[in-house]
Amino acid sequence: MTTQEPQGAGQTTSLILAEALAARLCHDLAGVLGTLMGALELASEDAAMQEEALPMALQAGIVLGQRLRLMRAAWAGEGCAMDGADLSTLAGGLPQGRRIQARLDGLSLTRPFTAEASRLVLNLLMLAAESLGGEGILTLSEAPGGSLVLAIAGPRAAWPQGLLGQFADIAQAQAAATTCGPQHLLGPMSALVAHAAGLRVSALLGPGDAASPLLIEIGEI
Repeated sequence: MTTQEPQGAGQTTSLILAEALAARLCHDLAGVLGTLMGALELASEDAAMQEEALPMALQAGIVLGQRLRLMRAAWAGEGCAMDGADLSTLAGGLPQGRRIQARLDGLSLTRPFTAEASRLVLNLLMLAAESLGGEGILTLSEAPGGSLVLAIAGPRAAWPQGLLGQFADIAQAQAAATTCGPQHLLGPMSALVAHAAGLRVSALLGPGDAASPLLIEIGEI
């Protein structure tokens, strides 16, 4: 017996995903936008504080611009072919600082990526930064055969539970995307992007280690 999806279920699923993505976008931009607004307000109200507040506002504006460019490239869906230099530039929008570092020096700056592969890699970089738990290092490097290896290392580094199943089964990714909430959206979102592009992501060292490097199979250069 075949179970048919209720009429409108597809639209409902899409709406839930859109709502979660919008909530996630607002959450990720709220902090840096608050810093920008606070610095500008301080500069406008106290002339003596302008020398300190304006550079803070400028830096917050730069961070906000970098983050928006990264999110647009990863989520907007329009996509374009890129190279390693483009990906490294967009990675500047990842949350970094004293406690989180992103290392892409193992990626050739001239390495070409299709629009689909670029979008997948950007989503996975965002997921990796989140999976560090606030402290650690993410590393993206090339592997034989044109694949990439994405590794996370840190005291709390761990990929989301069920992530490998979502990469293996689109039904699991779809279910997770509509039930996980905005705070856990990056895992199923990355899996859905991989399924849509026909690209494979697996654990390099097996599923037993919560922080096993991911092997991103995007084909020959």
